[in-house]
Amino acid sequence: MPMLSTGPERTDRPNCNTICPLLGAEALFLEQGGTINCSEPTIKSLFVAFKENIFNMSPVRPVNNLNTPTNVSISFLLYGILGVDEKAQILKTLIWLTLGWKIEFLSWDPTQCGSSSIILPRKKFWVPDIIIAEIVDENNAPETYYVTVSHTGEVQDALPVEVISSCDLDIFKFPFDIQNCSYTFNSWIHHVDEIQLSFGNQVEEMFNRSKIVMATQGEWEFIDLRALKHELVNFEGMTRDQLKYYITLRRQPTMYVVNLLIPSFLLITLDLFSFILPPQNVDRSAFKMTLILGYTVFLLLINDLLPVTGNSIPLINVFFSLCLALMVGSLLETILITNMLCGSIRDLPMPNWIRVLFLKYLARLVCMGKSKRVENQTGRGGNPFVPYEGEKQQGTGESKEPQTTDASLLELKRLRDDLRAIQRQLEKSDTTNRTEEDWICIGLVIDRLLFWVYIIFLLLSIIALVVIWITWYSGYHEEDH
Repeated sequence: MPMLSTGPERTDRPNCNTICPLLGAEALFLEQGGTINCSEPTIKSLFVAFKENIFNMSPVRPVNNLNTPTNVSISFLLYGILGVDEKAQILKTLIWLTLGWKIEFLSWDPTQCGSSSIILPRKKFWVPDIIIAEIVDENNAPETYYVTVSHTGEVQDALPVEVISSCDLDIFKFPFDIQNCSYTFNSWIHHVDEIQLSFGNQVEEMFNRSKIVMATQGEWEFIDLRALKHELVNFEGMTRDQLKYYITLRRQPTMYVVNLLIPSFLLITLDLFSFILPPQNVDRSAFKMTLILGYTVFLLLINDLLPVTGNSIPLINVFFSLCLALMVGSLLETILITNMLCGSIRDLPMPNWIRVLFLKYLARLVCMGKSKRVENQTGRGGNPFVPYEGEKQQGTGESKEPQTTDASLLELKRLRDDLRAIQRQLEKSDTTNRTEEDWICIGLVIDRLLFWVYIIFLLLSIIALVVIWITWYSGYHEEDH
């Protein structure tokens, strides 16, 4: 499109005294009569008439009075959705743009000239400087060089435009996201009193025809088109007419559900069933480490499918991070339980608060029967073994016993001391065994607790996925409006 430079703000308008001498006598004739004449009803004669009377008027806006605004109609068909770049926040589409305006001093008799319309080179006419405000890159669509001119002076300029435009993309609900982008059409230099914009076709008709001619849309679905007309006042106080089209696109999530969500659910479910393996078995730890390695490779492979932007983090990324965190936590829990069941932690004394917290409260929470014995133990002050009365007085009773030289009594005393030593050894061994048993029970409680956390996480994830998917299918109008 030819572009004109306005320079400084204009304070007055040129009149015919300055324009007409430059354009010649043809301008006076056309302004008064408004009709071109053909010598014969042929295209050649009509072209000669254009060449003599119209082509030299291309530098100026085609109006009889410069105080009269030119009405430019705009319509387009969305022919293809070429791509969406979430990282760069760019929408790439191909549209068929149609501009229409009227040359006020042009008309001819179709019978006299032999045709009601003619196709001529665009460069021979004045063309409105209409731009798309959101465009961020050059138009790489094939160039067209002709416009259609009717006998009433109406000009139709149809051309393909590859629109690479900025768009504020919200990918929080990826892959169930709906994107709203806009195309804002306005003149680059002309004010609202020089060029006024109007809708070339009804918005509903443009939407329906776009759905019919749509050649490619990739993973996106064109679901809505809205339009709004308003005026823009820039920082210099100049007002320009604007037409703003709102394009609504919806992503097709099937590929992402099959390639991202379902494999992730399968891997996390497989890790859930690993709790069936005995905790003290080394194969369980090896199995979980293999799962973590496989899930990490899976995340690396799907990295190209996930959108990347600094504005927001997709909910699916949070889901993948939680799955990986659960797998790592499950492996750490397995290592801890293995140490409790087979390691040196069993020899450590157990604090009473740990016994009460895990074996009394958490054991009930995860439906494990361990609380009665703990209540009995805690009722004794945390000591599960109460010594006999005779043992309480040991050390003082022996000093008060009378001395005797009877061989039988001395033998009985030695037997008594030996029995007491055996009793103390048995009680010490029983205490150690009970402590080890409590550590093992705590490990089992932790294992069962993490198992229930897995189940709750999977249930909540499935419910959230179903709700979002149902909303994606049925409620996008509420989301947009």
